[in-house]
This record gives sequence, structure tokens and C-alpha cells, in this order.
Amino acid sequence: MSSSLHRLTPRPPLGWNSYDSFGCFINAHRALANLRVFVDRLKPHGYEYFVLDAGWFRQYELGGREFPGKDDSYVVRHDSFGRPVPAPCFFPDDLAPVADACHAAGVKFGIHMMRGVPRAAVAANTPISGTSLHARDIANTADTCSWCPDNFGVDMTRPGAQSYYDSVVGLLSGWGVDFIKYDDIVPSPPEVDAVVNALGRCGREIVLSLSPGNGHNTDGWQSYFQANMIRTSGDIWDDREDFRWVFERWQQFMPLAERLPPGCWFDQDMIPFGELQVWNPAQGEQVGHILMNGKGSRRMSGLNEAQKRTFMTMRALAASPLFMGGNLPATDDYSFHLLTHPGMLACNQNGVTGRLVTYTDWTSTWQTPHRTEAGAGWFGIFNRDGANPRAGNATLEILGIPAAAPLVDVWTGRPLAAIDLRRELPPDEVLFVRYGLA
Repeated sequence: MSSSLHRLTPRPPLGWNSYDSFGCFINAHRALANLRVFVDRLKPHGYEYFVLDAGWFRQYELGGREFPGKDDSYVVRHDSFGRPVPAPCFFPDDLAPVADACHAAGVKFGIHMMRGVPRAAVAANTPISGTSLHARDIANTADTCSWCPDNFGVDMTRPGAQSYYDSVVGLLSGWGVDFIKYDDIVPSPPEVDAVVNALGRCGREIVLSLSPGNGHNTDGWQSYFQANMIRTSGDIWDDREDFRWVFERWQQFMPLAERLPPGCWFDQDMIPFGELQVWNPAQGEQVGHILMNGKGSRRMSGLNEAQKRTFMTMRALAASPLFMGGNLPATDDYSFHLLTHPGMLACNQNGVTGRLVTYTDWTSTWQTPHRTEAGAGWFGIFNRDGANPRAGNATLEILGIPAAAPLVDVWTGRPLAAIDLRRELPPDEVLFVRYGLA
């Protein structure tokens, strides 16, 4: 099913998102500091979306601190029509300084939203803009998110439900929002439809990303395919065990990839490179999720260089949107090297979802054809063993590549021979190959 939104993203979107580094606690100062580095180091390579993730509407009593503690209480701020608005503790001048700075730099401004209507608005029974109805008329108080207590779901069968979503999206449009990451929405296809309808009426071009990647409704794909980005998993962190989840979901979604409308992309989640969880200086919390605020405490990414190459190769071959999640001012040069590598970006922006070709207990090979050049493309041979070297089992014959086709190692730029495809790869390493292109 094609949507008018799809023309906005002819290739997988590239950007930055604040969640991996700031959880629910991004503030204006940190946002602008990241934007400066974004403009300097990522924008020249095609990255264009700068997205503030969750919590920008939560008001805390900070008492001179920059960030709240994970157990601090807060109030969800909303306007007189029950729509979330920025919290002064994080954005004392609202979101305009960040949005304006993005647009002045030629960057598109994005924001995170939670599905539904704030519980605080329901308690206050705020009116719905442009109607005689109120928040309690549309809220389904039995429909709640298991990991975020802020909202109730909206019952889309009730009068006023679409009008509420129209008013929310209209408000965001007036703020200069160019990208919305709508969270907790894949379990509710009718609310996806409501957001898509609202975007079509708002008068601004806004990209729609659906999250998270769990709870897909088997009857909901007609709704999901209207969006620009569809998450395929829950949160992916700097943990090699999450690689298994990405591979499994990639394989699971392969048949659906054939149904993706042009301009709609399966999203393998953010890139947890650089400095993570800046908001949380506590020690001893390197494992386990902390409700909605992220995973672990302040650290540099726990992935080694081989794992980072594997991480980026997966997303290149899968044509996944690329959204860096680490704190950019503290990100290491090697991570920037991978994020901006022209060979990786060429594969990713080719915009074709790769398919599984070979699979063993420890290795797998994924192949992505070139969109326009017959007999050309990319493949990756992955060693999924984190402890031992393993040899791949792919050959040019299996991959359908002529023996005379040129082969190049994408990450190093070195020419390869067919025999190189059978060499042992170190633990968690990948051989990322471009073929058939001079």
C-alpha cells in the first residue's frame, strides 16, 4: 500500500536520535551541542534527521541538577487541549531554539511521541480542539503501555478520536517538526491509521517512524506500510547478544520485504556507538533495562571494532535506516569512520533489502543486489561465533556471481579473490564485499 509519505524517503533515512545517550532526559543544551557535531561530521555524508527522543514533556524538580534520577517523580505537561508540550526543566524556551537551529543548518528536526492521550489530560478532561468533545470521550483507560505510564490509548471508534490526533499532529507541524517517531503504536494499527490521516491533513511534510518492533499485529501490515520506517525489534544495545535478535528478525521479515512499498523501510534500530547513557553516572548498572530510560550507566560503547563492523554491515545490507544514538561530542573517530564510510553508505542507500543465502550453526551469508546494475551488488559473510574463528561456506557459484567479477573488501578497499571467501574470520567479524562494480 503506497502512502503520500513515501515520497519523502526514497532511500533509507539517515540521522541521530538522543535515546541511547540521554534516555528520557535530553535538554536544550545537550541537543544543541550534539547538533553542532552532527552538522560538522554527519550532515556532509547525507545524514539529515536530528531527533529528540522520549521525555521532553516530563517536568521534574531538578534542584540544580542537569538530569533527574531514574526514580524521580514527574508531571506530564500538556496544553489546554490535552496535547503534550515541552517541559521547562529541559526546554525553558520551548523547542523553538532547537528546531530553528536545525533548519538554519539545513537539518530536519524530529521528535518522539507516545501513542494515545496523556493520563493527566484525561484526569483534567481537557477539550479536544475544534470539537465539543473531551479527553474522557476518546480515552480507553483499559489500554495502557506496559513500559511507559504516561498515556492511555485512544479508542478510534469514538467521535473525536481522529480530531484529537489531527490536533496533536497540527501542533507539532506548527513547531516545525519534520520527523515523528511514534512509540508504542505497532500494537494498535487503528492509531497508526489516525496518525497517517493527520499527517496528510497537517500541511507539512513529516516523516513517520513506527516503534517499537515488538507486538506487530498480524492484520496490521496495511497500516504499517503507510509509514516511512517500521521497527523490526525491541531496543538494540551495545551487546553482541542483540546481534542474534537482529539476524532472526531480518530473516523473519524477508518475505514481507518484498511487499514494502518504495519509500518504506524496515528499521533495525539505532546505532549504539560512542558515549551512551550520559544521564546516568551510577555504577554497577551495566546490564538490565531501566524501565523507559535506557540500559546501563554512563559508558563508551561496549562493542569492539569487529562487532561494530558487523553491526554496520547488517544495516547496510538490510537497507535499514541509520540513526546514530551516541553522544556525538564524545564519539570516537573510528565510530565516525564507520558511520560515514562511503562504501557502506553506497550499499545502504542502494535501498534493497538483502536476503539470506547460506546459513550454518556459526556463519551466515547475506546478499543485496544492486538496484540498477545487473550482476552487481554486495554480500556479507558473518562469523556469528563470539569466541572462535570460523570459515564461511559461501562461493561465487552459490552467490550467482561470475568468476571474472571484480571483488572488493568494502571496509578496507582491497581487491579480493574467490579463495578469500573461504578464509577464517575472527570472532564476530564480517567480510563485507562489493562485487561486479569497478
